[in-house]
Amino acid sequence: MKKSSIMHGVSIVTGIWGALALIGAWLAGESGTIWGFTYQHCINDAVVLTLVSISAAVCALYRRQIEREGK
Repeated sequence: MKKSSIMHGVSIVTGIWGALALIGAWLAGESGTIWGFTYQHCINDAVVLTLVSISAAVCALYRRQIEREGK
């Protein structure tokens, strides 16, 4: 399996987790909790997971370009 495909999968999975963390934050409200996590914790998780997702997507694009040039 190519590294670009793996990074693309990582990007998708972390993007979905980030979206779920954001939905959890909205459901918790500013003063509540959900699944034992506070609103601020869910927001922080959503931000970090989204950044990881974007980074993995950029890495996948870069790896795909390297794989094309290598052939």
